[in-house]
Amino acid sequence: MAKATFAAGCFWGVEALFRRVDGVISTQVGYTGGWEENPSYEKVCTGKTGHAEAIEIEFDPDVVSYQKLLQIFFENHTPTSLDKQGADVGTQYRSAIFCHTPEQLAEALDYKEALTEVKKYPTPIVTQILSATKFYPAEEYHQRYLDKQGMG
Repeated sequence: MAKATFAAGCFWGVEALFRRVDGVISTQVGYTGGWEENPSYEKVCTGKTGHAEAIEIEFDPDVVSYQKLLQIFFENHTPTSLDKQGADVGTQYRSAIFCHTPEQLAEALDYKEALTEVKKYPTPIVTQILSATKFYPAEEYHQRYLDKQGMG
């Protein structure tokens, strides 16, 4: 098994999307990329913790490749929008890839560069590509939130 961590705006929809991918074993929404320990949803929403709403994915690389997960990530949010996805605005909604291995880092950088070279988007990709830091799971009511609301 392997891990992947992505931030692409509000984590509810991102979690629902990746949970349906063959080879994804589990998903968990939470916060990462900031400096505050044990952040709460309320604190992250202020934009003052440095954390992004993110999803941590456990996946089977024999079933789904990291490159396929990158493709899904880039195709399902706006990677050219700085600190904003839809109506959600703030650094907590930034586009970011948090890499767990040097191989993931290289693959993510190459993927972003390839999209840039083919001019996939009319404006520059602003997705951050960083080494993974501590992931703090969100409160239980956020886990599988859309399913709980009958919208999954």
